[in-house]
Amino acid sequence: MISYAPFWQTLKKKGITTYALIHQHNISSATIDRMKKGNGISTAKIDDFCEILDCRVEDIIQYEK
Repeated sequence: MISYAPFWQTLKKKGITTYALIHQHNISSATIDRMKKGNGISTAKIDDFCEILDCRVEDIIQYEK
């Protein structure tokens, strides 16, 4: 199962809110909602997050058995 736990930690560490992602970086609220619920997102969105947050994929998602 893919977990977005690293994403929430990275947001906190970088001092960026979901509000900023939605309103300043044009990330849809539906994408944030999908992540909160543990649903899948596209690799394109993961790429967007890596660029916005200046981080690696491992800082966004992790695999959990």
